[in-house]
Amino acid sequence: MRRDEGVWSLVERVYIFDTTLRDGEQSPGVSLNVKEKVEAARQLARLGVDVIEAGFPVASPGDFNACREIARAVRGVTVCALARARFADIDRAWEAIKEAESPRIHTFIATSDIHLQYKLRMTREQVLEAAREAVAYAKRYTSDVEFSAEDASRSDPDFLCRVLAEAIAAGATVVNIPDTVGYAVPEEFGELIRTIKEKTPGIEKVVISCHCHNDLGLAVANTLAAIRNGVRQVEVTVNGIGERAGNAALEEVVMALYARRAFYQVTTGIRTEEIYRTSKLISSLTGMPVQPNKAIVGKNAFAHESGIHQDGVLKERTTYEIIDPAVIGVPRSRLVLGKHSGRHAFRVRLRELGYELSEEELNAAFQRFKELCDRKKEITDDDLLALVEEEIGQVPPTYELRYFHISSGTTVVPTATVALKIGEEVKEEAACGNGPVDAIYKAIDKLTGRHLRLDSYSIEAVTEGKDAIGSVTVRVTDEERGKTYLGRGISTDVLEASARAYIDALNKLAADFNGNRSRQPEGEV
Repeated sequence: MRRDEGVWSLVERVYIFDTTLRDGEQSPGVSLNVKEKVEAARQLARLGVDVIEAGFPVASPGDFNACREIARAVRGVTVCALARARFADIDRAWEAIKEAESPRIHTFIATSDIHLQYKLRMTREQVLEAAREAVAYAKRYTSDVEFSAEDASRSDPDFLCRVLAEAIAAGATVVNIPDTVGYAVPEEFGELIRTIKEKTPGIEKVVISCHCHNDLGLAVANTLAAIRNGVRQVEVTVNGIGERAGNAALEEVVMALYARRAFYQVTTGIRTEEIYRTSKLISSLTGMPVQPNKAIVGKNAFAHESGIHQDGVLKERTTYEIIDPAVIGVPRSRLVLGKHSGRHAFRVRLRELGYELSEEELNAAFQRFKELCDRKKEITDDDLLALVEEEIGQVPPTYELRYFHISSGTTVVPTATVALKIGEEVKEEAACGNGPVDAIYKAIDKLTGRHLRLDSYSIEAVTEGKDAIGSVTVRVTDEERGKTYLGRGISTDVLEASARAYIDALNKLAADFNGNRSRQPEGEV
């Protein structure tokens, strides 16, 4: 692409392959149910990604069901499923996504000697044959087949090129070059892409992709180096979540290409104004907060404390901001909603924020909004986002919090009385604990007959001020079944938010969407 008198005369497209729902969900402790995955996929489609990798169908019934529901629900985007270079995996992947408007099978096998020797226990010739046969087999189902050479960055370049050539000859339409363990550095990774382009027969017929991990903090840098050297599909996750240290962050790659478009001379199909909202949704669903100084979507990304910076920005924004916050959809104005606001104004503002709720979802969110208005003088956009995002992924409630009372202090044993609606009955129990939260949870355990192990508990302020909404996230394990559940709750009262989070986890346990992942099959891209 050349720039001619300020006008782009030719624009090359970089395709955005989002793997938040597959590699991102492999983040330790993250487990999304089917409804949450579908909601996330719909938002990714609104964001404008080209490909959604919906999951690894052979991994578990929950992954299979999520892939199938995403394939049915989302249009205008390619839906992809991952499969090892095994016929059974490929069959399962196709069964999951065959109803997609544009289905893709993504099959992979490792190519590094360390993986061949210690994990696969295969020879190079066996890997060549497996790659060729897997792509040809997947091609029987769909014309769109992607092949990945796992651990490509630690593979012998000549052998890697041979494997890619076999995959292309067998019908692959995309070949992916993963830096699976985040070992590469930008100059080296860029050179690897150039070598592949020069030495792989048929490479001009396919899209070259890359998939970079962040173990050395170089995932985005490696991805950008790959683009400079001819990669035209990038595999990324929202907020950079994923295995170990995570993946290349979608928002960082996209906005680097946007802010430095004269340098990279490429474009994407991303609707950048949806970036911030997408980040918030994924953070809420996964229970993984975004660090304040995170590039692009961190809460400090467009904050200025230094007097010199503040003076510069007030005179001319571009003195200290290389990206206009409005471009990524950062809420810049505050909507003042209060207890006198009606349902119509509430619905309209949610639509402006990008949410279209069903009548049932609207009623539930509006009820919580009214409860919040009684406690908080002024309701901001962030408050509304927190309210709505709490409703996403909710399952039919087996347990509903009716009320609770706490007795606590420095000279008394913390005691909680909790009432839950269970079925048509309201039941009440009391319990003592090491603190008020512990007492609440023990009372809930008595009421439900469950005794869950609390693996993690976190709380953060959604908004600012003394009346800020507190968001509590808990991760609990049902030791009897060996399953882990994530619960979320919000309230201006952190004890109520704590109770709601625990009850949310219990409701997911009761409904059990089969969305929890079983042991991941060996290997990952």
